[in-house]
Amino acid sequence: MRYRTIGTDPATRREVSVLSLGAMLFGTATDEATSYAVLDRYVEAGGTFVDTSDNYAFWQNGGQGGESEELLGRWRRSRGIGPEVVFATKLGARPLAPGTSYLDNAEGLSAAVIRESAERSRERLGVDRIDLLYAHIEDRVVPLRETVEGFAELVADGTVGLLGASNHRAWRVERARTLATAAGLPGYEVLQYHRSYLPPRVDLPSDLDPDGDVGWVGPDLASYLRAEPQLTLVAYSPLLKGAYAKPERLGEAYALPGNPARLAALSAVAAETGATVNQVVLAWLMGGDVPAIPLVGCSSVAQVDEALGAVDLELTAEQRTRLDAAG
Repeated sequence: MRYRTIGTDPATRREVSVLSLGAMLFGTATDEATSYAVLDRYVEAGGTFVDTSDNYAFWQNGGQGGESEELLGRWRRSRGIGPEVVFATKLGARPLAPGTSYLDNAEGLSAAVIRESAERSRERLGVDRIDLLYAHIEDRVVPLRETVEGFAELVADGTVGLLGASNHRAWRVERARTLATAAGLPGYEVLQYHRSYLPPRVDLPSDLDPDGDVGWVGPDLASYLRAEPQLTLVAYSPLLKGAYAKPERLGEAYALPGNPARLAALSAVAAETGATVNQVVLAWLMGGDVPAIPLVGCSSVAQVDEALGAVDLELTAEQRTRLDAAG
């Protein structure tokens, strides 16, 4: 395993593995025994960065979520896991009532919600401090200053370490970080967004934003990350739910003119390296000019092993150029 540091403050920064494990479906679609086996294998291989959210996975049972955090808490206790494993969770998108969703009834990002939801996440995870806490989705009703101050209060009292944002427009991230800096408060240092080798069409209205997909790393966010190298990008859904191995799953969002050429280049590099196409995608993300920590969701030990195989896969400069230029 290889590692990198996230965060800048010596009091809160952490060293984490370059591959993160997503626990979205643990405790719901992925049963407890399988979840434990996946977690055990990941940690055995040196993995130290586990990701969840307080709303995972509410859509599986019409509830409000929390099952993933609860399972991780049980696993931690059963295995005697301490601070060597970094746990990240998110708040802001938990439905306020069963049968609703973050689209019509989200908890939001008020100061009161931030404190209360973070406390519930700490209890479910069984930790004294959440290593990394994200604002999961935007809340454009609550004043941004209130959200910034609400997160900072948790860092000040020691119940949260690092702060992050997911599924926010780049200008909202920058505005929040500017408010934090001006007030001498900790701000977002880790950004979790959707990034993969194949780009989707992102200009169509989405559930979260009428101006298109707010979760994808588009040009504005990529440029921002390049200009702010102290920020860390965590890339969710890097393998497109298995669609690289089964392109028929890609759907209309990926029916862009250049993507067939990109798929061909990806297959060629995989053949040259002896790796799977999934491993090439993960290596491409980890070693890019804006390096990302891929966040992989695994429902079997075999999937964990495949993802782990990407950690030591070094793409040549020529292979990267060919991948980047395709399409």
